[in-house]
Amino acid sequence: MLSVIIPTYNRRDILRQTLESLTVQEFPATKFEVIVADDGSSDGSAEVAASFDGPLRLTYVWQEDRGHRASAVRNFGAQQAAAPIFAFLDCGTLAGPGFVSGHLAAHSAPGRRAVLGYCYGYDALRKDKWEPDSLGTVSLPELVRRNAGEPLFQDIRHSEFERVGFDIMKFTVPWTYFATMNCSMRATDFWAVGGFEEMFRSWGMEDTELGYRLYHSGVTLTLSRDAWTIELPVDRAVNRRLGSLLRNARMFHDKFPEPFVELLLDGLHHLELDMMETDSTMLAHWTEQVRELDVAAEIESALRELPVGASVAVFGCGGSVPASLPPAALLDFDAALLAKATADGRHVGYHAVGLRTPLAAKSADAVIVTSRLHGLFPRYGDRITAEAQRVGRRVLGAGHTSSP
Repeated sequence: MLSVIIPTYNRRDILRQTLESLTVQEFPATKFEVIVADDGSSDGSAEVAASFDGPLRLTYVWQEDRGHRASAVRNFGAQQAAAPIFAFLDCGTLAGPGFVSGHLAAHSAPGRRAVLGYCYGYDALRKDKWEPDSLGTVSLPELVRRNAGEPLFQDIRHSEFERVGFDIMKFTVPWTYFATMNCSMRATDFWAVGGFEEMFRSWGMEDTELGYRLYHSGVTLTLSRDAWTIELPVDRAVNRRLGSLLRNARMFHDKFPEPFVELLLDGLHHLELDMMETDSTMLAHWTEQVRELDVAAEIESALRELPVGASVAVFGCGGSVPASLPPAALLDFDAALLAKATADGRHVGYHAVGLRTPLAAKSADAVIVTSRLHGLFPRYGDRITAEAQRVGRRVLGAGHTSSP
């Protein structure tokens, strides 16, 4: 059995279309339930939901409208769900006839897994959108048959999925592809990681952050092309969504201050999300390449240029720092080496590349940038330098001499 959880807010007509798509599933309607979780609608959505109680095993729950609380309302819906598997389907996303059976089939394989369903028309922030000239006049499978080769109709992740043979665990950061308009997981796994993060009170990032926690809890992320959906094209306030996404990405990074989330935040800031997987793979390879690189001598040499008692931050500290280094802020992208460097308790460690750090502006007299970052400089040199200059009054190393 499976529980389909649909969050909604003042989208009565679109909710009707989404629910209609669930009435024509290949899987018997008596063997799955639908939870409509309403974030405070006042447009008659309740009446629309009630009209489907019969064709579907439907439960409708409503919470007071106190602003955008999509995470909270999804959790509220999940609390009402009785099935061992939760499938999340966005309002405005139409379920193909194999949606329920596809998700259930994916979960029949052994092991803990979260399933991403392929979503035609999914565009997130893409301004161009497919034109549904035959939507409503032909069946959803026929619509897919006619349009599957159209780039704007394909899932925006399609080319990336294709590159790894639709095996998303081959990605360096598979959690970045997790999206809740069409996904499923076991209820036990959902609650084990705490459900959706309710600190997100505006659009975006709550799905990526959930995917991150599921992945790091040991859940395998898989893709089902059988459990496909179609996302209806809607007008999007792209600039407003970008601002919201960036704010939420900062909260995500504050919660999980580690290099790959740092890359995500930086990529959003520079509108380079399409580079996330490439950049993450580069960082993973470089981390392995310089695992044995000791930069203690570099740090020692840079210290000689500083007055006694100067406060220092080191970008790329490695696993060993000189005894002469006063208590410092140490950054490294290798968590194991950072733990070694900070083991004696004299220094404060930050698991980071050096693109977006929690260090305050001009909080150090000097920032030492070591050769452990050299392999990242062709891509990120200017940004690492800018962050070092923000944090320190001087920047030393990695081609720098001294800068105000």
